[in-house]
Amino acid sequence: MFLLSIIHFPLSIQSMRLDLFLKASRLIIRRSLAQKFCDAGMVKVNDLTAKSSREVKPDDEIEIKKHNRLTKVKVLQVPDKKQVSRSDAANLYEIVSEEILEDEI
Repeated sequence: MFLLSIIHFPLSIQSMRLDLFLKASRLIIRRSLAQKFCDAGMVKVNDLTAKSSREVKPDDEIEIKKHNRLTKVKVLQVPDKKQVSRSDAANLYEIVSEEILEDEI
């Protein structure tokens, strides 16, 4: 006789691809640009270099190195859809830290 166990996951845990989240949150303006940043190793999630296909969820920390600025944000919520209004986009994350990096010569 076999005993089947069913695992239930809470429905409140949502996730979204990293490149879609970066675009929806307006941290990076285009999805293709977000993918390039990820491919170049300029985006980390929870201190690990992330691919654009990585799933992000609430409480993840994203670190973006853009030009000479290093920005760390904490994901507060993941949108239900790809398109988010400008006012709602600001509520998807909170800025943990921002620092200006010195130019490397």
